[in-house]
Amino acid sequence: MKFLLKCSVKYLGNIFVGSVFLFTCLNVQAKIWLPSILSDSMVLQQDSEATIWGWTTGVSEKISVTGSWNNEKVTVEAYQGKWSLKLSTPKAGGPYTITIEGHEKIVLSNVLIGEVWLCSGQSNMEWTPLHGLDNAEEEIANSSYPNIRFFSVPKHISKYPQDDSFGEWVESSSETMKNFSSVGYFFGRRLHKDLDVPVGLINSSWGGTNVEVWIPEEVIQKEQALVKSMDRINEVAWWPRNEALAYNAMIHPLVNFEVAGSIWYQGESNRMNAEYYHQAFSMMINSWRKEWQKDFPFYFVEIAPYDYGTETNLEAALVREAQLKTSQTVSNTGMVVTNDIGNLKNIHPINKQEVGRRLALWALAKTYGVKDIAYSGPAFKSLKIKKNKAIVSFDFTGKGLEVKGKEVKEFYIAGVDKIFYAAKVKIDGSKVELKSKKVKKPVAVRFGFTDTALPNLYNSGGLPAAAFRTDDWAVKTK
Repeated sequence: MKFLLKCSVKYLGNIFVGSVFLFTCLNVQAKIWLPSILSDSMVLQQDSEATIWGWTTGVSEKISVTGSWNNEKVTVEAYQGKWSLKLSTPKAGGPYTITIEGHEKIVLSNVLIGEVWLCSGQSNMEWTPLHGLDNAEEEIANSSYPNIRFFSVPKHISKYPQDDSFGEWVESSSETMKNFSSVGYFFGRRLHKDLDVPVGLINSSWGGTNVEVWIPEEVIQKEQALVKSMDRINEVAWWPRNEALAYNAMIHPLVNFEVAGSIWYQGESNRMNAEYYHQAFSMMINSWRKEWQKDFPFYFVEIAPYDYGTETNLEAALVREAQLKTSQTVSNTGMVVTNDIGNLKNIHPINKQEVGRRLALWALAKTYGVKDIAYSGPAFKSLKIKKNKAIVSFDFTGKGLEVKGKEVKEFYIAGVDKIFYAAKVKIDGSKVELKSKKVKKPVAVRFGFTDTALPNLYNSGGLPAAAFRTDDWAVKTK
């Protein structure tokens, strides 16, 4: 087929005569086209079966795809104008070309093979160096890494799942990095340097969004209590609130594209329905994995301390609790703690270098098998009561717990009256001993369990301990 007829029909007057119409027809060149994620300068996942797909006006023609790394042609027949096939990728390397042939030829150039990661969430993932970053000028100037590539999905919504989105792959440079996710860049830069492979980073994030907008509609509709809980979230003009709207437009178009894993930074907007966050967040992770047909690693950032000005000062603490629970109950996940690098007056802390580094530590240790690397801060393990003392044991302490400052802060204990008092703390290896003159017999411990808590407990690897509580008492947030 060498051309396609596109016709518009115009009705003439008030006379209904089947043969009396005006046809305006244009000759349009026949076409093969690809989704925007498949383009020049892209990175494909190494050692994988990468999906190459697209559309054609030759509705049943044969399409062949050849990667220059092995020059082996793979052929498939289009069905109703859509085609898809698997292309085996080698170990990291490039640049290569990919040639698509049918009634026309498309050549994708400057293609690299390496590690591809999806970066998503809200503003702390979206924020670029131009929005606020420590040492931004120097970081931008030193961001020329031709083997790190960026793909940014623009913010938009859809009521229904889309097959394509907008965007293009670009090389990391001072001109492109300054407009890309800071957290994503620093995560990718660490992987690139430590693994010595090309890295592709896909940023699909939207500031202010609640987690439900990133979940497929058919998944979230099964839990009507969760759907109803979204009524508590404020509706505003500059970001969506309802389920699936961001997923349909900004995630679904990517699900055919092979990725190594995902990093995520979100949670602030779910403070209003925090008791549902663990359920919703877990559903989102599992639904994405189902769509990709792959149990890929998912590493995320615990929201940082911030003064929201609420009366109870506990809404964000409940979100952090849900995030910690998710990391403990959903397989192949890991949580970065940021309670030491936040800013109580700035909901967008500017030390994005350390956030990216800590995410990369999880990936290096758990996904890429790098040995002898500290990747998690201390995590609550168990509580033992011994007379007037509460003894808390931690996992991931390395060579032992450490404090930055004169004394450990943000530990509280309570008795049966459920009133918490600040505890005196003694570090003993991987344990802490807590006591208070006001609590004769402790029954519960809380650590860093407020919106504005700034703890100072670390492991020997310099990573901070995650906030937690041992009680399950009802918490008033209003």
